[in-house]
Amino acid sequence: MPRLSRLAPYLLPFCLILAGTASATDYNTGDVQAHGGWHSLVLSLGEERHFRAIDQQSYSDAIFSVNASAGACEVPWLELRVALAENQAESATVNRVPADLRVDHATIHRGSAAFVTERGDDGFYVRFALPDLALLLEEMAEGKLLRLRMMRGEDDPWFMVFGLAGAGEAIERLHRLCAEAGR
Repeated sequence: MPRLSRLAPYLLPFCLILAGTASATDYNTGDVQAHGGWHSLVLSLGEERHFRAIDQQSYSDAIFSVNASAGACEVPWLELRVALAENQAESATVNRVPADLRVDHATIHRGSAAFVTERGDDGFYVRFALPDLALLLEEMAEGKLLRLRMMRGEDDPWFMVFGLAGAGEAIERLHRLCAEAGR
């Protein structure tokens, strides 16, 4: 635990950036735990609780996360946040595109990605819809790299790669915390 305590002054501002996804609402961030290159944490606002496993090592301007909400733990979702230069003027879904996610050389998970902005937030969000998210999460827990491809246009792919060291532990803790919140 001493290693985490040395990182605490840096984690809090980072986690505060991560917390503001719901219409630029500021959530309280707590119970942060490191898992290799991933972290697990709790976001709260009043009685509302969300649980998050995040990759914070792969990109300086992008954060990939697995999320779940108290009362709906069985319906987790994936989200990518990319930092923009300025706060957004409106909340909108600006595009929906095909997306493929793959862990190492396992299953290619074909789905879609919604590109979303939130008023007052300097982030651009990508929210993924996949038919077999449970299998992808299992593969992430065991894998080394998550590759993703989003087709911004017919001949305009956007590729990203995320390290998975610690993802399994972070995702498992997210599920455990979410289940405990429902008791």
